[in-house]
Amino acid sequence: MIPNVEIYLTRWCPYCRRALMLLEHKGVKYTAIDVDTDPGLRQTMRERAGGAHTVPQIFIGDTHVGGCDDLFALERQGQLDPLLTEPAPQPID
Repeated sequence: MIPNVEIYLTRWCPYCRRALMLLEHKGVKYTAIDVDTDPGLRQTMRERAGGAHTVPQIFIGDTHVGGCDDLFALERQGQLDPLLTEPAPQPID
């Protein structure tokens, strides 16, 4: 099961496009939140991202990944795929 992936972005940002390309290459469905269209969305992004104001800001489930460079660093370190796969529920004995 893949957790919800949200990416705060602007449509003209090259780093946003690069992050989207990696997610799409991996077959990940995501919700794109364009902060250019609504200042309230940018404020929500800042609050969720601990004050970060640059785009993209990427969230996988409850995990704040950070920006494009952070996403690619996780990929290089082999840590992105585990984040994209929620563990199966454990049976209750």
